[in-house]
Amino acid sequence: MNTKRPVLIGNSSGFWGDRAEAAFEMVEGGPIDVLTGDYLAELTMLILWKARQKNPEEGYARSVLGQLERVLGTCLDRGIRIVNNAGGLNPSGLAAQFGELSERLGLHPKIAWIAGDDLLPQIDDIIAAGHPLSNLDTGRSLADSGHTPVTANAYLGAWGIVEALDAGADIVVCPRVTDASLVVGPAAWWHGWERTDFDELAGAVVAGHVIECGPQATGGNYSFIDEIVDRRYPGFPIAEVASDGSSVITKHPDTGGLVSIGTVTSQLVYEIADPAYANPDVVAHFDTVALRQVGEDRVGISGTRGTPPPATTKVAINFAGGYRNTMTLVLTGLDIEQKAEWAVDELFGILGGADQFDDCNVRLLRFDSPDASTNEEATAHLRITVKDSDPAKVGRRFSNATIELACGGYAGFHTTTPPSGESAYGIYWPTLVPNEFVHQVVTLPDGEVRRIENSHRTDVNDGPFVAPLPAASGERDFTDPVFAPLGRACAARSGDKGGNANVGIWTRDALDYPWLRSHLTIDRFRELVPEAAALEVRRFELPNLGALNFVVVGLLGEGVASSTRPDAQAKGFGEYLRSRMTEIPRRMVERS
Repeated sequence: MNTKRPVLIGNSSGFWGDRAEAAFEMVEGGPIDVLTGDYLAELTMLILWKARQKNPEEGYARSVLGQLERVLGTCLDRGIRIVNNAGGLNPSGLAAQFGELSERLGLHPKIAWIAGDDLLPQIDDIIAAGHPLSNLDTGRSLADSGHTPVTANAYLGAWGIVEALDAGADIVVCPRVTDASLVVGPAAWWHGWERTDFDELAGAVVAGHVIECGPQATGGNYSFIDEIVDRRYPGFPIAEVASDGSSVITKHPDTGGLVSIGTVTSQLVYEIADPAYANPDVVAHFDTVALRQVGEDRVGISGTRGTPPPATTKVAINFAGGYRNTMTLVLTGLDIEQKAEWAVDELFGILGGADQFDDCNVRLLRFDSPDASTNEEATAHLRITVKDSDPAKVGRRFSNATIELACGGYAGFHTTTPPSGESAYGIYWPTLVPNEFVHQVVTLPDGEVRRIENSHRTDVNDGPFVAPLPAASGERDFTDPVFAPLGRACAARSGDKGGNANVGIWTRDALDYPWLRSHLTIDRFRELVPEAAALEVRRFELPNLGALNFVVVGLLGEGVASSTRPDAQAKGFGEYLRSRMTEIPRRMVERS
């Protein structure tokens, strides 16, 4: 049995653009063995593609070079391995940049890089082989989309990272690996796990999911604001992953924020769907996860079960969707709806009709209140977005026409911005491909290129698992209801999965989960969230976490780059749900 101490994996980036000082603070704040960084999202891949159109040498998250310049020498001195996915669409280019940076600093790290995620050259062959690359949410085939992909990247697993670290790499540059692979790879390397150690791998997936978004696990974006006593910028999270796959989530001493069962739960339910969370190397069953506060700012994660990975790999395809423009008109005081109707009619009368555009979205956002004490509190916004394949239609022609209403439209007309030009937008298309089309390769520090075999096995299947309800501690009183905001008893965390919005919600006390489970049905969720009334809503139970997870299919349209919703990534969706009034047991409200 492996008795090696836990590996300390510290994450220093939750997205491209995250805190610049995080890598330095992570390296200097206390001991770690591996420094990771997560830079990629579905939208990021489209941004990197646009960068490569201007300069083929680009395509990676360039900011990582500045972040790691300050710590590279220290990492080499202390034996801290660096693993990140900042390679994006050009991992070899970033590896070369690390080489140039190291030479300039007089350092000599061993650098490896991974490829094989780019399936764009294989798209036609995959379709010809009988795989339609259907959209996971809509079921439409890629051929029916009417678009030509500009990126198509498979979510790679962790074994390329293991191979690179086994070969002595100090820096491993990854492309579109899964976010969790940045933790699974180092943990599997450190502990010498086999590909069939499914429970251990699943535990590392859970740890990776918790720390992938940086300080969202340490108090950032957390609903119960009263629990965050130290409101300095939260320290970035560390996963101490043990040989059995269990872990402790923590942060360096004397850093802001909080690590509690609540903050870890909030990240566990973030951007997931089915509790059977598929990764390329294992399916981690989130409904088997058990959390325990094991010390100040230390939460233990145990009990995670894993089953063999699926026979398919998820692929993120992006299209160049066309062009868009948005103008926001301010409406003040009385007759808001009549003013909005007049503005829409007048604007599209000037333009020659709304049906000339590929898409037109009009939203009246009511912030106004009667007899407001300030001018601003009496205003509403009329947000008009147009999209078209022709940039001329939606550029200054559209925004200038909006400004023409200034002297000839409704009383009090003004806009939030001056006229603007068009901007390009993208469309996200999630799909699956059989594993045999994915060929991960790693270029080792000595230049050797090795192919990494896929992890799929079909001869082992331990699932599904049925998680028990939390053990009752005496009788819980769910009577005497009062009408109150749902958030007085529950926290939430929401986000985007392509065109879908996910919102996880849980009770402050896990023993109150039976009330949440029986109260927040799909029908009641639709009542509380009218936007979801006409959409498919999927509901999943995570009793060990005292949580429910809802997925609203299509709420965000065709993904963040295309969405016309003001909150295009559904980041505020959970807090909106918490603000809605419903019947809650008085005891739960008064305790909060």
